[in-house]
Amino acid sequence: MAQETLDVWQQALAEKKYELEACQRSRQLTSCMACENILDCDVRESYVKAVYDSMSKGTGGGFEF
Repeated sequence: MAQETLDVWQQALAEKKYELEACQRSRQLTSCMACENILDCDVRESYVKAVYDSMSKGTGGGFEF
């Protein structure tokens, strides 16, 4: 199976996902939901933003599911 070429938004998402999973591993968690800092977490917030940006391709909305 050939690997797809990722656009800039998908690359940013992959990087943020890696950072988020590294944070979870360092805290011995499998989900952010169990973290005491979930509501005030810059790592999680940047991941959520990267997800949104990858779906909208940076246009700020109007993406389709």
